[in-house]
Amino acid sequence: MSAEDLDNYETNAELSLYREYRDVVKLFKYVVETERRFYLANNVDFHTCSAGQDVYFDVRLTDAWVWDIYRSTRFVRTVRIVTFKDVNVEEIRHSDADIDIPDHL
Repeated sequence: MSAEDLDNYETNAELSLYREYRDVVKLFKYVVETERRFYLANNVDFHTCSAGQDVYFDVRLTDAWVWDIYRSTRFVRTVRIVTFKDVNVEEIRHSDADIDIPDHL
C-alpha cells in the first residue's frame, strides 16, 4: 500500500465519520469533549473528586456514541472517563445540531 493509498483511506474514513455524526447527532442530548475523545450521550453523570491536593473528574456516560475513526462500533452502552484534564459538557440544542456538511464531501 502506497502513502497515497493510505492517505486516501484515512480521508474516506474521516469523511464517513463526519457523515455518521451528522446522521446521529439528533439522537443525543449532550456533547462531551475530553483531551482524548469526543462523545455524544443521552445521560451524563459528572463528579469532581479530590485526591489530596489534586482534583480529577469522574464522568459516566450512558447511551453514547464515540467519535473515533478506528472503532468498528461507535455506539456504546456506558462509558467511564476518569481524567485530571479538562472535560467539556454541553447540552445540545437540536436547532444547533443541524450542521451543514455538503453531501459531496
